Amino acid sequence: MGHGGNVIDELMTDHREVEELFGRIEALPSGDKVRKVYADQATMELVRHSVAEEEYLYPAVREHLVNGNAMADREIEDHSKAEQLMKDLESCESGDAEFDRLIGTLMSEVRSHIADEEQNLFPQLRAACTAEALDDLGDKVRRAKKLAPTRPHPSAPDTPPANKLLAPGVGVVDRMRDVLSGRGKHD
Repeated sequence: MGHGGNVIDELMTDHREVEELFGRIEALPSGDKVRKVYADQATMELVRHSVAEEEYLYPAVREHLVNGNAMADREIEDHSKAEQLMKDLESCESGDAEFDRLIGTLMSEVRSHIADEEQNLFPQLRAACTAEALDDLGDKVRRAKKLAPTRPHPSAPDTPPANKLLAPGVGVVDRMRDVLSGRGKHD
């Protein structure tokens, strides 16, 4: 989290980190308790990443791209599906049959979303925005990820201005819960 560079470099680095966590989950046998730790870590990263995209990237997509409204709406819909999967996954232990189904579906959905962003949205945004605008968006995304929630909140607003107002407060509560529970940490 917080890698530096323009918004596209920042978000692509996030994508690689999530993919690495998915690979770790896939490398472990079904039922292994560490799969839940990695799933929690992936959820924490995905939620922060999604909140930052919804606060800054998608408004820029709406503003700068010809078909920006439709693209942003589709991306936000992908986030909503993934967030519900992550919420359902929260209540599962790694030994539950439902855990394997949910994590498999989440990985498939997220991988498809990443491919779409990297092959379609990012190249169009790079062509439509100045280097300075992309750098500025990168700074905003990094700041947003530091304050963002770490747990899925499917009923929370996902468009400005409400998401920008609520996310920091929810983020503080989530991070406190994570610290107290040890969520995302190995035993």
